[in-house]
Amino acid sequence: MLTDTTLQEKPLTAAPPIKEKRQLLGSLISAGSFNDFVNHVFWLTDHKDSSYVCFANVHMLMEAKQDKEFQNLLNNADIASPDGGPLSKLMKLLYGKHQDRVPGMDLMPRLLQEAEKRGKSVFFYGSTDQVLEAVVARTKTDLPNLRVAGSYSPPFRKLTHIEDTAIVNMINDAGADLVFVALGCPKQERWMADHKGQVKACMLGVGQAYMTYAGLEKRLPKWARDLSLEWTYRLWQEPKRLWKRYLVTNTKFVYEVVKLMLLKRGRKLELTR
Repeated sequence: MLTDTTLQEKPLTAAPPIKEKRQLLGSLISAGSFNDFVNHVFWLTDHKDSSYVCFANVHMLMEAKQDKEFQNLLNNADIASPDGGPLSKLMKLLYGKHQDRVPGMDLMPRLLQEAEKRGKSVFFYGSTDQVLEAVVARTKTDLPNLRVAGSYSPPFRKLTHIEDTAIVNMINDAGADLVFVALGCPKQERWMADHKGQVKACMLGVGQAYMTYAGLEKRLPKWARDLSLEWTYRLWQEPKRLWKRYLVTNTKFVYEVVKLMLLKRGRKLELTR
């Protein structure tokens, strides 16, 4: 039987805006409005010393289903946002409640705007120096009062313990409230989980959001995004790298959803007998 799972929070004077997660194919995805997610991120900066946010799409959900360690990582995230349209639609289908889609590409710009208003500082970690320069340049143009604590592009290899410690110290010394992480899935999620308790900020695994925010990569029109067609656009852009992720993974996702719905229907029929 599908049940909502309450987030485990320490008793605090102010209740968190997002109070529940819902199970999707074994993973726990946070439920709430787009504004709830915005407010919860800043609630985390005020009430938790270290936290992390995952943006779950079909690829991440299926990765979690095949890898229990990764699923635990996703389930332990302070927020697991329904980034992909199929996830928000499946949540409505299973639980009968509307669920906003909350993609990292949309949430990141909003969080930067709110950070400027609320006097919070941000740090950009991951991607390349060129992309980071473009991201920071846009913040200076659009959000001149935003406090950018720093940015860093790590080497594209496994870091030594000394290097990793130095990076953590650099981020913490910068005093960032929000740390946007762009290392690609599942690397960025593993990095955030490994550094929870070390990085003293709210970490957000935003993936490709740097590219779209900086204007280095276009997005489909809203009507196409509402139809969950973004994966086709990205597949067209990088067919060699993404064909397996989208064609194989999406097929497995559809199979799992159909199997789940048939099981749910069978249970309803048993109850009516």
